[in-house]
Amino acid sequence: MSRIGKKPVPVPAAVTATVDGQTVKMKGAKGELSFTLPEEIKVEKTAEGIELTLNDDTKKARSMWGMSRSMVQNLITGVTDGYTHTLEIHGVGFKASMKGKDQLTLSVGFSHDVVHTIPSGVEVKVGGAKQEVVTVSGIDKQLVGQVAAEIRASRKPEPYQGKGVRFKGEHVFRKEGKKK
Repeated sequence: MSRIGKKPVPVPAAVTATVDGQTVKMKGAKGELSFTLPEEIKVEKTAEGIELTLNDDTKKARSMWGMSRSMVQNLITGVTDGYTHTLEIHGVGFKASMKGKDQLTLSVGFSHDVVHTIPSGVEVKVGGAKQEVVTVSGIDKQLVGQVAAEIRASRKPEPYQGKGVRFKGEHVFRKEGKKK
């Protein structure tokens, strides 16, 4: 079983960490994030960083231990470096464009354009020679991943020609078409 929860989370000098009961708040150069830990986990700030321990040794507490430590680590990474997902659009005539700062319009082979409203805290940029690269970035790992997944879901890559929206570096298993 993984014991990642035993390791303390080191806090860099550029990040201000505060622990208030079950809530951990991180403030850095890119912004401020917070996370409320489950009651089964006890959190405290020490000289080594933020340490997480179990209140009681139950199966639920042990399963939340490593996840809670990872969430605290994600807060630190978010306020120092941030998170980025890059999506590629494949297909003839398929492209993306921004309408204002909070609406992404995708032309992906439907009779209509697909419009995504971008939530606050997430920044979306469109680039590439044919407007085929979409970059989603922000400080909240969950929110950035969710927005990127919703954009990809607007036209998933299909296996015969490979058209659609995919993550950068994602391999699409191609199928052979019909034979005569």
